[in-house]
Amino acid sequence: MNVLQQIGAAAALPEIALALLAMLMLMEGVFSKSVTTSAIRWGAIASLAAIALMVVWKSGTGSVTAFGGAFVADPFARFMKVLALGGSAFSLLLSGKYLARTKMDSNEYPVLVLLATLGMMLMISANDLIGLYLGLEMQSLALYVVVAINRRNAKSSEAGLKYFVLGALSSGMLLYGASLIYGTTGHTSFTAIAAALTAPAGASLAVIFGIVFIMAGLAFKVSAVPFHMWTPDVYEGAPTPVTAFVATAPKVAAIALFSRVMVGPFANVTHDWQQIVTFISIASMALGAFAAIGQTNIKRLLAYSSIGNMGFALVGLAAGTQEGVQGVVIYMLIYMITTLGTFACILAMRRKGIYVEQISDLSGLSRNDKGLAFILAMLMFSLAGIPPLAGFFGKLFVFLAAVKAGLYVLAILGVVASVVGAYYYLRIVKIIYFDEPAEKFDGADVELAWVAYASLAFVLGFIVFAQPLVALAAGAAKSLF
Repeated sequence: MNVLQQIGAAAALPEIALALLAMLMLMEGVFSKSVTTSAIRWGAIASLAAIALMVVWKSGTGSVTAFGGAFVADPFARFMKVLALGGSAFSLLLSGKYLARTKMDSNEYPVLVLLATLGMMLMISANDLIGLYLGLEMQSLALYVVVAINRRNAKSSEAGLKYFVLGALSSGMLLYGASLIYGTTGHTSFTAIAAALTAPAGASLAVIFGIVFIMAGLAFKVSAVPFHMWTPDVYEGAPTPVTAFVATAPKVAAIALFSRVMVGPFANVTHDWQQIVTFISIASMALGAFAAIGQTNIKRLLAYSSIGNMGFALVGLAAGTQEGVQGVVIYMLIYMITTLGTFACILAMRRKGIYVEQISDLSGLSRNDKGLAFILAMLMFSLAGIPPLAGFFGKLFVFLAAVKAGLYVLAILGVVASVVGAYYYLRIVKIIYFDEPAEKFDGADVELAWVAYASLAFVLGFIVFAQPLVALAAGAAKSLF
């Protein structure tokens, strides 16, 4: 511990512990003949839970930096890390029976999830352009592998290849933007860049181009328009538990990094990037609202829903204020939990041992499985933003932040996109309750039921326990300003 304190790495103790646990499980899976894949998976889940407790307990309440200021542990980082760790743990919980039934169960999958989560934690705490890139690539390299983990399936391999090629392109764009920022300011530290951009002349053309390229790389990670092309194919092609993982924890980490970069080093040139974020937000909400209408595969529908949801989250970031970032934090919390519950319901769509993904397979579900039908209907209502469910409050916070920042057109267009997007969510509810029943599903596994009911309780009860969560989100947002 003394050595860690001397090099300033005590703040990164949760990340160091997670890296060691991932290496331990990797070695155990390779050399121990008696360890089962199920034991590795449960060990990974327990490790993520322990690291989340360490993040809450070890980090204190203030802001601490490490590695010469390249790493920061503040309330914002702690809140978003707990979300990312929780998303990873629950996605692993969803994966066990599916991977075993489809003969994809392996010791490598939980370890790759741990390594991807380590990258997410480094992203969330990045306070330097180099640290940003290292965390981003550690997450991305693990995600490329897990997306293509079903090597026997052409769609999965194609999804992994598309994700890798487009991800490499986005990384190149982000690096080019970072090089422009470094070349102009002479710094890679976020704090030093912010200080360098306080000159009366404001941002130079090179800085603006650098910001644009960095935003392009980050927009790819959150699947925002126009860098969303990979999302529908990856969501459909990847195994469903992998899709659940990609749709939750990595999005939380990427939005957290996006927020830190925009309101940190570029806080003094907000007017230069605000219009770009506004455009990305509007385009994402519009595409998510209209492109999902004609989808027949529920995973592709959720891909476009995810694009739209990232657009709504970016409404808060476009405000460029503390209230806006608070809205982003609350929105991502609600989005992640709702999405995990939705994927738990999708994983319960199994007939005669075969997993199905078509929306038509949900026909008349209410007459075959009332519990699953009710959970899925409530989650769809929440995603649509129907009050008093949690999804309504997520949108309310980001729209209020936009209005307070004077972005009235953005808020109005967001409401319109939300109304249009409600159509395809309500169509699923209509299919569940009013169409002729299809063949009955086999029944949900215990783990799926846990996640689904927990998500339902959160969606229905958010209005009751919202105040402490909103207070935590406010404290997290405040630490960035």
